[in-house]
Amino acid sequence: MWVAHIPVIAERTGITHDLLGGLLLLLGGAAFVGMQVCGPIIDRWGPRPTTVAAAAALSLLILAPITATGAGSLAAALAGFGFANGALDVSMNAQAVRVEREYRRPIMSSFHGWFSVGSLVGSGIVASMLWLDVDVRATVAGATVVGLVVIGCVMGDLERGPEIDDGAPIADDRPVPEGSRWWTGIDLRRLALMSAVAFALMLAEGTAYDWSALHIVETFDTPEAIGAVTFGAFSAAMTIARFGVDRVSATIGPESVVRYGAMIGLAGITVAVVAPSAGWAIAGWTVFGVGLAGLIPQIFTAAGNLSATASGRAISLVVGCGYLGMLAGPAVVGFISNRSSLAVGLVVAIVALAFAATAAGVVRVPAGDSGRPAPRDMPH
Repeated sequence: MWVAHIPVIAERTGITHDLLGGLLLLLGGAAFVGMQVCGPIIDRWGPRPTTVAAAAALSLLILAPITATGAGSLAAALAGFGFANGALDVSMNAQAVRVEREYRRPIMSSFHGWFSVGSLVGSGIVASMLWLDVDVRATVAGATVVGLVVIGCVMGDLERGPEIDDGAPIADDRPVPEGSRWWTGIDLRRLALMSAVAFALMLAEGTAYDWSALHIVETFDTPEAIGAVTFGAFSAAMTIARFGVDRVSATIGPESVVRYGAMIGLAGITVAVVAPSAGWAIAGWTVFGVGLAGLIPQIFTAAGNLSATASGRAISLVVGCGYLGMLAGPAVVGFISNRSSLAVGLVVAIVALAFAATAAGVVRVPAGDSGRPAPRDMPH
């Protein structure tokens, strides 16, 4: 709802492109703060309170940017909206880790698949309402009502407490001495490497969001509609592939998903960069989406299973670093492109995926000390 309405909001508030860029950084910074704040809350009280509170706040705060009348009110609106968005990103992934452990088979990628479906449905609704000349405030108010109703329907069934008692071991379930730091007992090297891989993967993903359409238009002098088709192909490929990754992960394991997925994505972006025609480049961006589809879910699951007592803070750190990569990627590509070419700038994504493929072992499930419960027979 927010992204699809940016042009309308920018026109209504009269802000310049430069100011809009600064406000988007404010949004990202507030989201990062929200991610870090909710980590300790999750570890103490479980992911349910933050999931419910952040989802309710996000549903209500989407109204704030829509009703903003100037730069000041829009800045305040985006700060609150970003904070709630960041808190929800971490808490719902922490909730998903717990549900996946109870299912005892991989389901995290499907959660992310439905997240992608929500993005597609939301943008479709906005496009339809704008075409029908429906007041944007009515559209967003409807989304607020739907969000609050959904929260009310599901909140009673969310995981409640910090305990995980399904009998499945996690990477470190040893008791932490009273007064110890939250990271006591956690393999900090592994946590740092997970954070770096999350940064690299979401850097590559952010590159597609901000540059795929422009790459096709500028490189091959195509109409802007073809650029939109390119981004649509990438998004659709990622969304569809996410619903199949869980079955693949149950068969070959999360390490292989990250390694081979990164290699597929690397091949796709390479084809896009060296393509002789727009058709080949679009195909490359599509393959790029397939490769990236299941990578971040494996990282988030591994982070959530690093510790029995500090799962929330581990997830918040890894998700936060990934989010920083999402913000940094497009900026780095733009910086390089201004000094050479967009094709050269996109090499950043190639390097990021090469690193992820090399470091895929960070999500490996050690034998006899499973971070993710051993998969049982898959349902027909």
